[in-house]
Amino acid sequence: MQKVEPKRKKLTLPENFSYKDYKELSKFLTERARIIPAKRSGLSAKKQRILSREIKRARFLGLLPYKPEL
Repeated sequence: MQKVEPKRKKLTLPENFSYKDYKELSKFLTERARIIPAKRSGLSAKKQRILSREIKRARFLGLLPYKPEL
């Protein structure tokens, strides 16, 4: 028998988002501070690249964690 996964809610990005809106970007991180893949988030490849770039900028500035907080 096939394993049936429950439907996940697709996440959406606002029109103009940047690294400064770290609360919105944190929705695209897992509990372990990893970036959610495009397959799970439902974003296009272009939006996923933009998202990962903005998350990395926010991490560099200390707005988002590199590692999960224990």
